Amino acid sequence: MTHNLFLISPSHHITISPHHHMNSLKDKVVIITGAASGIGNALAFECANRGAILSLADKNREQLHSTREELVRGGAEVVVTVADITLEGDCKNLIDNTLENYGRIDVLINNAGISMRALFEEVDLEVLRRVMDVNFWGAVYCTKYALPELLKAHGSLAGVSSVAGYKGLPGRAGYSASKFALQGFLEVVRIENRKKGLHVLIACPGFTNSNIRNTALARDGSSQGESPRDEAKMMSAEEVAKHICHAIETRKHRLTLTTQGKMTVLLNKFFPKFMDKMVYNHMAKEPDSPFK
Repeated sequence: MTHNLFLISPSHHITISPHHHMNSLKDKVVIITGAASGIGNALAFECANRGAILSLADKNREQLHSTREELVRGGAEVVVTVADITLEGDCKNLIDNTLENYGRIDVLINNAGISMRALFEEVDLEVLRRVMDVNFWGAVYCTKYALPELLKAHGSLAGVSSVAGYKGLPGRAGYSASKFALQGFLEVVRIENRKKGLHVLIACPGFTNSNIRNTALARDGSSQGESPRDEAKMMSAEEVAKHICHAIETRKHRLTLTTQGKMTVLLNKFFPKFMDKMVYNHMAKEPDSPFK
């Protein structure tokens, strides 16, 4: 009889799993960094829809507070912390603030991230440092202080990485390096705690319609401005958030989104040299690409 379970799949978002109910996000305390915009913002609303109790962080005070107001109007329980996650003290403060308000942490989603676009040959090294500080060190600091609580709760640790964490993307040296580092770090934390009931998810969206590229850093560290890609062809941040929440509820280890993202990861495993050429050609087609 049980094999029929797999036929009951009303939409592509819900796959019925024996653990689904047990690991629901309902009443779980969830921390999300970079929650004021993009995927982080979509994650906040998706977690709220699933009944989670939220602790949100962002360095944009205004957007963070308006996100909070909107969520509270919808009936969610939310506490916010204005934090620059490149500062270890701010990350510790985020964890402390969550514990003061809720007494526990069930899920930490390291989502905050920035991108960059410039040839390594031309880029100011400060840009790489900045990207590493946000994408890698921010996740390390938050994880360090949240880990004891996550272990107590047999909770979930998630990192929003990228296909750039599997394949180096030209013009994105700092971004790819930070995502490779993030994935290596999360993998180690998963393996070290494999007998302690900690769940670790490495989530890799493909190109997502979020504002990360509008705020990408140019070679001199200034903001890139206009996104160099066609937003309409991408997966929405809302859809990405649904997939990530489902992967947390079902305790998946890895999530790679979009057909293009999955193909890139798969082909790179077996044909890395061929993929170097493919990725080069694909990225060279971007408007204002720094290489041709």
